[in-house]
Amino acid sequence: MKLTFLGAARNVTGSCTMIETGNHRILIDCGYFQERKFQDRNWDEFPVNPGSIDLVLMTHAHLDHCGLLPRLVAHGFKGDILATSASKDIISIILRDSARIQQEDMRQKQKRHQRQGKEAKFGYDPLYTVEDAEHAISLLKDVPFNAPIQIFDNIHACWYEAGHILGAASIRLEVEENGETKSVLFSGDIGRSDMPLLRDPASPPGADTLVIESTYGNRTHAPKEDIPGQLADIINTTHEMGGNLIIPSFAVERTQDLFYHFTELLAAKRIPNTLVFLDSPMAVRVTDVFRRHKELFDKESLALLESGHHPVDFPGLKMAKSRTQSKAINSIKGTICVIAGSGMCTGGRIKHHLLSNISREESTILFVGYQAEGTLGRHILSKPEEVRIMGQMCPIKARIAQINGFSGHADQVELKHWMSGLNPQPKKILINHGEEKVALGFAQDLEQEMGAQCHAPEYRETIEL
Repeated sequence: MKLTFLGAARNVTGSCTMIETGNHRILIDCGYFQERKFQDRNWDEFPVNPGSIDLVLMTHAHLDHCGLLPRLVAHGFKGDILATSASKDIISIILRDSARIQQEDMRQKQKRHQRQGKEAKFGYDPLYTVEDAEHAISLLKDVPFNAPIQIFDNIHACWYEAGHILGAASIRLEVEENGETKSVLFSGDIGRSDMPLLRDPASPPGADTLVIESTYGNRTHAPKEDIPGQLADIINTTHEMGGNLIIPSFAVERTQDLFYHFTELLAAKRIPNTLVFLDSPMAVRVTDVFRRHKELFDKESLALLESGHHPVDFPGLKMAKSRTQSKAINSIKGTICVIAGSGMCTGGRIKHHLLSNISREESTILFVGYQAEGTLGRHILSKPEEVRIMGQMCPIKARIAQINGFSGHADQVELKHWMSGLNPQPKKILINHGEEKVALGFAQDLEQEMGAQCHAPEYRETIEL
C-alpha cells in the first residue's frame, strides 16, 4: 500500500492524495490550486490515468479540495465520489459556480487580451465547463458520519466530524492486505473548538499512519480574540468615515460566521443599522444549505433557533443574485457592507468591488480568512503602494484590516490537542496542506515531541506504507 501526494504538498491548496492498494486506486479530495505560482498545475495532465482511479473520497467542500473534480471526470474518471450529505450539497453548488466563473473569466480575458494584443498561455477554453461540473455532480453519493462503510471487499472507510465547515470530515481507512490490516487517517482540515454554528471537531480512532494538515502548524491563534469587538470597531470606524466595508469571504462557513456576528452586534446595538449585501450567488445557495442541515449546529446555534432567531439571518441583509444587482451596489450612496467571493480574491465579484473601493481613503478592505501565498488577497495584505486588479493598476488608499480569529483552521496547539485524542497513536505522520516552511517545521516539531516518524512529502512524492 502506498500514498502519492498530488497536491497540497508543501503548499496549501490543491489537496489531492492517492492511496494505492494491490487492486485499487482511491483519491482523497481533488482540489484546485489557488496560489499564483502553482496555478499552472490545474492545467497539467493528471499524473495517473483518471480512468484508472476507482473512487474519490471527499473530506469537505472547499474549492481547494473539490475544485478539480470536473476536470478529473472530463478526462475519464467514472467512479463514485463519496461525501457527507452537507458536503455533497455544497460541492454541487461550488462546482457549478466555479465552472460559470471560469467560463466568464475566460470570455473577459479573451476580450481584454484582444485589446492589449496579448495571448493566453493555455488558450481561452475554460479549465472545465458547466457540463463537466454537472457530470461530476451526478457521481456524488451520500455517506453518513460515524458509520464505517465497506467501499471494497478489503477496504472500509469512516467519516468523522472535523468542525472546519458544514459537513467537513476526517476520513479513516482500514485496508486488509495479505492477512494484515493497516489503517490510515486523513485529518482533512481540522476546525477549532468553541466557534459559531458548528460542533467541535470529533476525536476519531487512531491509525497506523496519519496524514495531517498544517495550515497553521507554526503559529498559535491569539488567545480569546474578541471577534465581535474587532468587527464592531471596524464597522463603526468605516461608517464614521463615510466609506464602504468590503469583505472578501469564502462562501462556505466564513460568510455564515459573519452573519452570526452581525446578528449579535445588531441585537446589542453595538453597530448602526447598515445595508449588508451578500454579492455571491454561491454564498446565497450555501446559506440555504445551512438552513437545511441544522442537525450539524452546536448547542448555542440550536438555542438561537429555538428562540425564534436563525443564526444566519438578520435585518438589513440583502442578497445580490444577478449581475445587474451586483453592479447596482456600487452606485449606492452612504456606507454599505459588501461580502463577496472569492475569499482570496482570486476571482468572482469581489474584484469589481475592490476595483471600486481600494483607492478610496474612506473605505475599508477587511480580510477574515487565510490568504495563501501568491494570491491577490495575500498581496493586498502586504500593503504595496499599488496592486493590479482586472488588468488595472490601482493605488491602495483604503484601510486594510484583518481579523484572524475567524480562522476555520486549528492552530498548532489545537492540532496537537486533536492528535492527542487518537488511540492508538500513529507510528508514521505525514504532513500536508501547509506552506513549505510551515510543513517542514511542523514535521520536525512533531517528531521531537511524539517520537513518531514524521515527514512533509513533496509534490508527487510516493510514500510506501
